Amino acid sequence: MELIAIVTVLVLIQFFLFSFLVGVQRGKHGVKAPAMSGHPEFERALRIQQNTMEQLIIFIPSLWIFGYYVDPRWGAGIGLIFLVGRFVYRAGYLADPAKRHTGFMIGMLAMVALMLGGLYGAISRLM
Repeated sequence: MELIAIVTVLVLIQFFLFSFLVGVQRGKHGVKAPAMSGHPEFERALRIQQNTMEQLIIFIPSLWIFGYYVDPRWGAGIGLIFLVGRFVYRAGYLADPAKRHTGFMIGMLAMVALMLGGLYGAISRLM
């Protein structure tokens, strides 16, 4: 389960970075708190951070359930795919919000694999 813990921390570091970059954009464009809108670069950074937070609510429990009931090495590998997907999502969204889909799909497929795999593993153990 150590690999699962490592991937969890890497994803949390990524989220911390995305959050920090929202602050950078807020300062760069003079968007005063508590405003949640302003310059398009700020709004894109904010949406990237918010969407990533929304994904983590599903990703982290799914990762741990998969790691416990199926295989921690496979879970960690799928978790790294999610991590890469979020970076691809960020790059696409910053370039043009219409280009965020590839990164979103990478992360979504990783989450679905973790959710369904974890469910299958837990049901199999129950039987």
